[in-house]
Amino acid sequence: MLNRRMILQGLASLPALRLGFSAGQARAQPLPIAAELRGALDAAQAGIVPGAADNQSRKLQALLDAAAASGQPVFLPAGAYEVSNLDLPDGTKLFGVPGATRLTYTGDGHLITARDARHVALSGITLDGANRWLADYADALVSFRAVDEVLVSDCEIVGSRKHGLQLERCGGRISDCRITGAADAGLLAIETKALTIKDNDVTDCGNGGILVHRWTKGEDGAMVSGNRIARIGARAGGTGQHGNGINLFRADNVLISNNHVSDCAFSAIRANSASNVTIATNQCLRSGETAIYAEFSFEGALIADNLVDGAANGILVVNLDEGGRLSSVTGNIVRNLKRDGPYSHDGAGFGFGIAVEADTVVSGNVIEKAPKWGLMLGWGPYLRNVVASANIIRDCPVGIAVSVVEGTGTTLISGNVIGAAPDGAILGYRWNDKATDELIDGAAGHPHLTVEGNRRG
Repeated sequence: MLNRRMILQGLASLPALRLGFSAGQARAQPLPIAAELRGALDAAQAGIVPGAADNQSRKLQALLDAAAASGQPVFLPAGAYEVSNLDLPDGTKLFGVPGATRLTYTGDGHLITARDARHVALSGITLDGANRWLADYADALVSFRAVDEVLVSDCEIVGSRKHGLQLERCGGRISDCRITGAADAGLLAIETKALTIKDNDVTDCGNGGILVHRWTKGEDGAMVSGNRIARIGARAGGTGQHGNGINLFRADNVLISNNHVSDCAFSAIRANSASNVTIATNQCLRSGETAIYAEFSFEGALIADNLVDGAANGILVVNLDEGGRLSSVTGNIVRNLKRDGPYSHDGAGFGFGIAVEADTVVSGNVIEKAPKWGLMLGWGPYLRNVVASANIIRDCPVGIAVSVVEGTGTTLISGNVIGAAPDGAILGYRWNDKATDELIDGAAGHPHLTVEGNRRG
């Protein structure tokens, strides 16, 4: 990654670059040049200067075209440049001074786009939408379509009236960037090709943080790791389509790990119809609805070692009626939940620590202060092949609620420690209605249940 120190060192020995020292100032001694800047074309030499009264778009576009054709990078010195409708040709390598080089969108179209290319790289540039209107054809301030390798690093993307950054049918890496103030999503990736989204800050966006979506369900292979996501709204409303920190839709084989996600209107992490998803070692704080959600038609969800503090529901792995099945929920800490959600719920409601339905192991979790049920096993007839073992549940009105509706499948509840559950440690329910007395000492004639070795804490 090209960082600030590398740029400042490299500039001193670039023969094509003018550092602009005034009279009486000492010139810097030549230092080793950053590899990314060797042979760079200096925008200033092409008459592209910061703070110019005229629009710099045509000059910069011509320079980018010429540089890409000759295989050379382009360096933009520190300062603000007024531009719009830049189309990056194949081979573009555009670098600036992180935090000091700014491209400000003038309106009437889009800021930057690239299409049908093999490689495009941006680094060290602030891309500022200035909250100006984007054309109808532009879904994002910065967009890439059908680019084999997109490399965006150490950039800021701010003030977009739509999405901040959109990638469609692209591979590559988005890393160490700051995306803030987008009216829709900060980053939307559609039909990606093993894209890496790593170590970015995505904050104060209107409808979503990082979205990995597909038009048709299939393998995606994205890796979403080490990002910090905060203050994500749901300006467009709904019951979970918007307002999520990280959201998968129809994207299979995706890894979501080591992210810090806070203050999202709905979920910190939401996987909708996404099979073989791994959601591990994330911090999910103060979610408005369900902190971690695997829902609808999926097969395979590994949810492990996450910390959830503050939400309406902790972790939900549900929708057997839509084919949602096959998961492992282990080693998570879930605490400090609430009964109120962002909409009126006509089903199970809110206030669950962990809820699962089919072909699932729930083990080694710690659940504290869930205001309805600590564990929810099944909903109505949607319960099949569930093991709930070695969990610690405390300070919940009901420790474990298990469905006893006709048609429910095999369920093993064993070795759990349940404390401070005044309404019952383990109870059977028919949907929302209590249907049994205390079951901690045995299944009490329910043939689909095995209840053994559980203790009151």
